[in-house]
Amino acid sequence: MKAMILAAGLGTRLRPLTNDRPKALVEVGGRTLLEITLARLREFGVNEVIVNVHHFADAVANYLKSKQNFGMRVEFSREDTLLDTGGGLKKASCFFLEGSSRSQQPFILHNVDVISTIDLARMLRFHSEQGALATLAVQPRQTSRYLLFDENARLCGRQVGREGCSKMVARSSNVSALGFSGIHVISPRIFSLMREEGAFSIIDCYLRLVGQGEKILAFRADEYYWRDLGRPEHVVQAERDLENRIFS
Repeated sequence: MKAMILAAGLGTRLRPLTNDRPKALVEVGGRTLLEITLARLREFGVNEVIVNVHHFADAVANYLKSKQNFGMRVEFSREDTLLDTGGGLKKASCFFLEGSSRSQQPFILHNVDVISTIDLARMLRFHSEQGALATLAVQPRQTSRYLLFDENARLCGRQVGREGCSKMVARSSNVSALGFSGIHVISPRIFSLMREEGAFSIIDCYLRLVGQGEKILAFRADEYYWRDLGRPEHVVQAERDLENRIFS
């Protein structure tokens, strides 16, 4: 099984931790975020990974080389200019489309700066059973940006803030506003549907595709631990959580 780790960002919110390193090499409990993410993916049967890099790209490559890629096949997608989540995935499409039969298998897209105990195997089964184009792990938590899902867990819009304006791309009279975890399961068919060019958000692409009738679903991850490592104080809290064995 394959996956992509999104690690190309500048990590500006993590400064000063990212003044001399990429966010992928920031440590929690003596392990880098990249190692933690790779270990989680490997636990669920992922053995081939592509990592997009930009900020301190060589440091990421040298780090993985020194660790023998943690026993996995690891490729790099170098971005001379940042392509955002959608553009970064599109640039790496050849990695997922190589081979005839394997190119039909869904893959995982995972932000490097999130830690969770989300059951990726269960999420993958849900995705396959439902025949979704993409499945997004979500939770009912406070965030500055919400995704909106209907009563059948289908993506139908997004909203800025709890009381902010919303954008609907599919009709629904009963929506749930949920926080996205930065973890997706995606069917490779998406690459033939991407019309956007250059730098673009994968969420913008999803919303366009939903408006055209594609099925993009919520996987409710309410019961699992999840933390965004976007700020230094979040890293400190994650280390406390690790010490308290809230996750391992």
